[in-house]
Amino acid sequence: MEKAKQIVLSNSVVVFSKSYCPFCVDVKKLLNELGASFKGIELDTEGDGSEVRAALAQWTGQRTVPNVFVGGNHIGGCDETMAKHKEGKLVPLLTEAGAVSSIA
Repeated sequence: MEKAKQIVLSNSVVVFSKSYCPFCVDVKKLLNELGASFKGIELDTEGDGSEVRAALAQWTGQRTVPNVFVGGNHIGGCDETMAKHKEGKLVPLLTEAGAVSSIA
């Protein structure tokens, strides 16, 4: 749990994912298209990935990946992230977190 919280606190945007998960790929692709800087943690390649995933489930109540945090706040998985983008709420969150520079 401490490792997960430390990663979230030290990065403006974090995507806990698995390298082979199509939903994770979609979220990372969206963030890249928006020009957001983010930290991707591939739980399937981390030595302690299963422990981090268990800690995330305990912390957020979400057992699935991707598990997305913006500005230290958990925003959910793929569906929630995509919904926030469609509602026009994702870019302001990313901007506020310092992950994207505001477009003039």
